[in-house]
Amino acid sequence: MAAPHAPRTDDWWRDAVIYQVYPRSFADGDGDGTGDLAGARARLPYLAELGVDAVWFTPWYASPMIDGGYDVADYRTVDPAFGTLAEAEKLIAEAAGLGIRVIVDIVPNHVSDQHPWFRAALAAGPGSPERELFHFRPGRGEHGELPPNNWPSQFSGETWTRVPDGEWYLHLFTPQQPDLNWAHPAVRQEHEDILRFWFERGVAGVRIDSAALLVKDPELADFEEGAGPHPYIDQDGLHDIYRSWRTVADEYGAVFVGEVWLPDAERFARYLRPDELHTAFNFTFLTCPWDADRLRRAIDDTLAEHAPVEAPATWVLCNHDVTRTVTRYGREDTGFDFATKAFGTPTDLELGTRRARAAALLTLALPGSVYLYQGEELGLPEAEVPRDRIQDPMHFRSGGTDPGRDGCRVPLPWNADAPWCGFGSVTEPWLPQPEGWSGYAADRQSTDPGSMLRLYREALTLRRREPGFGDGPLTWLPAADGVLAFARAHGLVCVVNLSGRPAALPPYERLLLASGPLGAGGRLPQDTAVWLRT
Repeated sequence: MAAPHAPRTDDWWRDAVIYQVYPRSFADGDGDGTGDLAGARARLPYLAELGVDAVWFTPWYASPMIDGGYDVADYRTVDPAFGTLAEAEKLIAEAAGLGIRVIVDIVPNHVSDQHPWFRAALAAGPGSPERELFHFRPGRGEHGELPPNNWPSQFSGETWTRVPDGEWYLHLFTPQQPDLNWAHPAVRQEHEDILRFWFERGVAGVRIDSAALLVKDPELADFEEGAGPHPYIDQDGLHDIYRSWRTVADEYGAVFVGEVWLPDAERFARYLRPDELHTAFNFTFLTCPWDADRLRRAIDDTLAEHAPVEAPATWVLCNHDVTRTVTRYGREDTGFDFATKAFGTPTDLELGTRRARAAALLTLALPGSVYLYQGEELGLPEAEVPRDRIQDPMHFRSGGTDPGRDGCRVPLPWNADAPWCGFGSVTEPWLPQPEGWSGYAADRQSTDPGSMLRLYREALTLRRREPGFGDGPLTWLPAADGVLAFARAHGLVCVVNLSGRPAALPPYERLLLASGPLGAGGRLPQDTAVWLRT
């Protein structure tokens, strides 16, 4: 068993490495084909050996699983597919014993249509107090047959659904995810109670899903591109909600990370003021192509966004919604955009893997905290899930044109020679593992010095041990075209070669780590990164 490492204290979140677990696909402890908390508990020593500071779990609450658990029916109950509340409490305690904090996911924009509040609202009828907790409205048109407004969906499809009594309700995602009315005090109180419920069980932080969508224009006016504030994104009323939440978190020493997709840097930074959220995800870097100039600009813009509020940046290459890094970096278009996802996009996995290794060192050398999605440390590619096995609602609401997000959610390979690559022992996983998946198994990679897993373990060990990593200043160094080179404190230097030819390294005393072997004369090959001590 891995030895526990000392947990970080005080502002640990400013430069933590946080591992994201998608429970359905992480590890199956009871053999039913679905990942669960028993499986996650059994793999905690693996995460301790990897060297992460915290683990973020996507929703494990009671849910019909229409949208992978982001349709919550009861926040105070763990879904039976994952285990029990008592098991969640054991996981939190066992992780703490290994020096690992636990972060949970809250989905405040909406609930499941099976949530008691929504079921009561449907039963109560128009004009009832129960319906005031949601956005129920009469329709437009002569007989109310048209939706109340023209708001676009966050998925494909419509944003309003009509119920038998003639009223319509708002859902920015699927019809099974009705939006809550955050102007209602009961909605605010319930979510503060939910925060306390989990903080009292030892949770160290909360990731806030769709954090910029909660507050709606009270008039529910039509959406007009470029005509004034967006009616449901980044409404000013959000900040009062998060200031109130911050008061709750401070009672427990807990932290927040917000999912905030905003193009306006100044508006984005408002969420990170000292009395609001601690951190927010950095989607500029996540979606950036493998291009030196654009990556440098993304890094500079990110640090500039955070500087006025003195908040740490966050860095992430992939998550449960995004094409896996190895696949994306092996494509002609190495950026990411939901709108351009398509079936059958060719990729060069050897090239993508080489770039993903270099990107790992780049990301872990930047100032701030890093989020690592499960399986990235194994170099997993995006899986091509057969159409008849796809479960993601994004696929179905697009009319079948969007491959959806299941390709990055395929269950992990743990043991090369075990059934289902060691994910579970009895039943086929809920999503099929592609041919060749065993080649990425963690047990094989553990003994291979050149594997992606060993690279991540070495990098995280150095990041924890060596001075200069984590929060703090970054200084760009002179470098050839297509090469990124920057210095951190204590003589730490990171160099990444994105050009088409080998590059000379600056003078150094010690090579700490390289994503691949150096070339002739100690030059840095293309798509390779190094950490140096100068």
